[in-house]
Amino acid sequence: MSTPLRTRGTPWGRPELYTSYRQDMALLNTRSKALGAAVVLVVAALLPMLISDDLLILLGGGLVLAIGAIGLNLVTGYAGQVSLGHAFFVGVGAYAAAVLSGDPDGRYLGFGIDFMPAWMLGAGLIAALCGALVAPLATRLRGLYLAIVTLGLVFIGQYFFFEWNEMSGGPQVGREAAEPHLFGIEFTVDNGFKGGWTEEQKLYWLFLAVLVIAAVVARNIARSRIGRAFQAIRDRDVAAGVMGVNLTRYKIIAFTISSFYAGIAGSLMFSASGHFTPESFSLLMSVQFIAIVLIGGVATISGTIMGAMLIALLPRIASELPSLLPFLSSSASEHPNIFEFEQIMYGVLIVAFLLFEPRGLFGIWHRLRTYWKSFPFSY
Repeated sequence: MSTPLRTRGTPWGRPELYTSYRQDMALLNTRSKALGAAVVLVVAALLPMLISDDLLILLGGGLVLAIGAIGLNLVTGYAGQVSLGHAFFVGVGAYAAAVLSGDPDGRYLGFGIDFMPAWMLGAGLIAALCGALVAPLATRLRGLYLAIVTLGLVFIGQYFFFEWNEMSGGPQVGREAAEPHLFGIEFTVDNGFKGGWTEEQKLYWLFLAVLVIAAVVARNIARSRIGRAFQAIRDRDVAAGVMGVNLTRYKIIAFTISSFYAGIAGSLMFSASGHFTPESFSLLMSVQFIAIVLIGGVATISGTIMGAMLIALLPRIASELPSLLPFLSSSASEHPNIFEFEQIMYGVLIVAFLLFEPRGLFGIWHRLRTYWKSFPFSY
C-alpha cells in the first residue's frame, strides 16, 4: 500500500509544494522564513545591550526612516506612482504630533494630548488626509509629470512651515518635538523606568516595536487584494483598468497609506533630538527616502528596512573614511568634509545599485539565499 504524499504543514513535506492558495500567500510560508524572522527579531531586540549608545542613536534613526520608506515603497515600488514629495508628508506628521501633544497654554499651537498612541496615530491620519487630497492628481498624471507635481509639494510645504509661526515656531526658533511616554515609561529620560535603561535604549525599542507592526501591516497589504491591484497598476495601468481594477480608487488608497506611514515616521523622527525646524523637511529628505527604496530594493519590505539601516549608518561610515583613507584628511581645505562625503556616497550608492544590482540589497540577499539552497550545484 503506497504512502500518501505529505505536503505543506507536515514535518517532512516538500518545501515548495502547496495544496492551497492560502498556503502560498502565507506571511511566513516556509519554516526557514519563520526561523530567520525570529532570529532577526531576537538579535535586533538584544542589540541595545551589546553596542554603544552613540551607534544606537543611528540605528534608532534607521528604524524610523524604515517606517517612512515602507510607505514610499508601497506607493512607488508596489503601485508604481513616483513620488518625490515624501518629505512634505513626513513634515506634516512631525508638526501634527507636536501640535496634538503641545501645551495648550504655551507659546505655540497645542492641544495637550500626551497619550502617545493618540498623537502618533493622529499625526498619521492627518498626513493620510493630506495624501488623500493630493491623490486625485495621480489619477490624471503618471511618470515624470507625477514626479514633478509631487516635488512641488515639498516647496509648498516648506512655505507653510516657514510662514505659519504659530504652528512651526518659525525658521529661527523651530518647535519642540512630541515627547514619547507611555505606561509610566519616559522614553526620553535616562533611568526613567526600573532597569536603569538609557534614553537611547528605550527609544530604540520603541522604534523597533512600531517598525515591526508597520512592516507586518505593509506586508499584509502587499499580499492582499489591494496589493495585487497596486502591482497590476504598476505593471500596466491600462490593462489593469480593462481587467476591472478601479484605477482612481486604488491610486488614492496607495497615496493615503503611504502618507499615513510618512506621518507616523515624522511623529517619531525627532523624538531623540527633541527639536526640529522647517529646514528639516527639504528636498534632501525626499532624496534620502528615494535612495532607501532604490538601495534596499523596490517592492520589498525587508529590503526597505536594510536600505534604511545602511543610509542611517552613512554618517558614521563617512566619519571613518579619513582614518581608512589617510589622503582624505591631509588637507581640510582641499578635500570635501564629512557632510560632502555623505552626499557623494548617496549618489555613488544609487548609481551603483541601479547599474549593477537593480533589486538592491534584497537582490543581493536573494542571490546568496538561492546559492546556498542549491549548493553544491550552480543551477
